[in-house]
Amino acid sequence: MRNGEVDIILAEALDRLSRDQEHIAALHKLAAYTGVRLVTLSEGEVGSSHVGLRGAMSAMYLEDLVAKTMRGIEGRVHAGRAMGAPPYGYRRTTAVLRPDGEIEHGLREIEPEHAAVVRRNFECFAGGMTPGVIARMLNTEGVPAPRVRTGAP
Repeated sequence: MRNGEVDIILAEALDRLSRDQEHIAALHKLAAYTGVRLVTLSEGEVGSSHVGLRGAMSAMYLEDLVAKTMRGIEGRVHAGRAMGAPPYGYRRTTAVLRPDGEIEHGLREIEPEHAAVVRRNFECFAGGMTPGVIARMLNTEGVPAPRVRTGAP
């Protein structure tokens, strides 16, 4: 836009460009300054009222989405379901069919090969060893890390 190489920005809707009010306002301001038309299929030509109203609606949508996502995660955790990769000592189970015919996801079971390591770690910690001392002990014994990291940190 600043180089005069753009005449129009066309999008499905304003929230496809950004849901951040500050970004949309800056984009609209730059478009107006450079004479670029900002047009969406759902709103048509975008004016400052669109930017204010749609920006506020998009911000509210994001807040609502975060709240719903957090409630969903909390509900899954309270139901004893794994979120993301299971912690060391557990593995995902195969899919289970619920009585209502839906597949139950997020189930986990104890990984027998890791169970002894986990129990010993708890015993060592309960006995007064610090996590650092336990980690050095495991490294000295050649116990593999829970997840192997690859690439740069």
